[in-house]
Amino acid sequence: MPLSRRPPALLAALALVSAVTACTNAAAGDPSGIPQEQVAPTSTKKTPAPAPPRDKITLATENGRQSSGTVLAGAGDAPYNYAPAVMLDNGRVRAWWCSQLSAAPPGGDDILYSEGPSADGPFSTAVPVFSGSGTSFDAMHTCDPSLIKIGDTYYMYYTGASRDNHANGSSVGVASSKDGISWTRENGGQSIVAPAGDNIRENTYGAGQQSAVYVDGWVYLMFTDTTGLASHQNGAGQYVLRSKDPAFTKGVEALGTQGFKPVTSNNQPRTRSVVEAFSADWMWIEAVSSFAIAHETDNGTTITFWNKDFTRHPFEPVLIPGSWKEGPGLVRTPEGHAAVDPKDPCGRVALDVLRGTIDGPAGPTNISHFGLDAVGIKGCATAAEAKALNGYAVPSPERTLDVVVNGTVMRFERRSVAAKFARGVLGTRPPGVDSLKLAVRVPAGAPAVMNPDNVVGLVLDDKLWVVGSAEVATLNSSTITPVSAEQWARYQRLPDLAKR
Repeated sequence: MPLSRRPPALLAALALVSAVTACTNAAAGDPSGIPQEQVAPTSTKKTPAPAPPRDKITLATENGRQSSGTVLAGAGDAPYNYAPAVMLDNGRVRAWWCSQLSAAPPGGDDILYSEGPSADGPFSTAVPVFSGSGTSFDAMHTCDPSLIKIGDTYYMYYTGASRDNHANGSSVGVASSKDGISWTRENGGQSIVAPAGDNIRENTYGAGQQSAVYVDGWVYLMFTDTTGLASHQNGAGQYVLRSKDPAFTKGVEALGTQGFKPVTSNNQPRTRSVVEAFSADWMWIEAVSSFAIAHETDNGTTITFWNKDFTRHPFEPVLIPGSWKEGPGLVRTPEGHAAVDPKDPCGRVALDVLRGTIDGPAGPTNISHFGLDAVGIKGCATAAEAKALNGYAVPSPERTLDVVVNGTVMRFERRSVAAKFARGVLGTRPPGVDSLKLAVRVPAGAPAVMNPDNVVGLVLDDKLWVVGSAEVATLNSSTITPVSAEQWARYQRLPDLAKR
């Protein structure tokens, strides 16, 4: 029995709430009287008037796309396939989703894995990577995966249940991995989020269908709780917890009507839902400091936007049209962020989802790819948003080029050197770049050194910037002097400037 499916008696009610959600981005428990967020000044030398906050901007959409057919499916006797988590990871598109294979005991929902070169595939043969524990809250079912990567560790948040007729027994667990294939249960194999029990409804699903993103050191966890106080009568509702501990064992804050507040328990009363929906996914768009929540409505996947503090909707909803039968999986980076558009990182964002498209004999299946580009986001207006430009060159005030590197600026005298180093060159300078610190200048002819392994670095302000090969140094007309390993080791390094 697929764990995430709603009881048939509730489908008509869900259709009603979907129609409502498609027309508005209001959610139960929306706050009132909370101050609007402040935009930081764009310069330390001058204090211009802050840019007005984005408020329900209507975005244009273009480049609609759809795969020619099914892209993800379980092999063998897998009767259903739905609720994918999709990650752009080192040039691959990696996917985990809910299915069931007799080869993966016990006899409940399993999480399958596959990978391919793009969201359209072709994907590798699916393999089971996570199944019921046989004991604890997830004894029989594991489903609805959501993945993020922090450092070199993957964290998978999943729904678990001990049996089919679980009576609000679904709960959220977390496991960790170094490769995304072999998993270790965290928190002693116990759940990290259980139903709050605020309101026992006809829908007895419980808590689950979670989605995680990693932003500024916080893991934000959004999830369904059909017993939550602010859920719709049919149980639809999405709640948010956050913690700097990926296992959510300490320092947990819950989003309520007055913003995020510390809680002593992960299942305290749930007073605010960010969207009336089941099985939603979300991601962080760094260029506009906004969350984008993907949830299914009558005509496809609706994307609802929230600012970081959940005090306003910066954009009107966007619809990715097409057939669907279960929650979508956004194509995201390892941290759960939107991919940066290579040609227009501050003005355009790709919205791509994988989702089940038909009801098979046992449940939703035939996962296909749908997407479009949202245009006119007016991003990179603050220093925080300008970090989305990491690795991009922009015009500098001195008629040279600046390259944004890890929240700072490298100023190159020679455009050819900057263009070689950068991943792209923009024709205009986004305002947020003015707030970034000038970390180092790269003058033409700066001295260069090479170690015995033929690794080259430029010496800038008596510090070493390792550039790898001699190509950048040659373009910069820098004289390369061989040095010993001991001399090389004595140079103070410019911290992390070459990491893009």
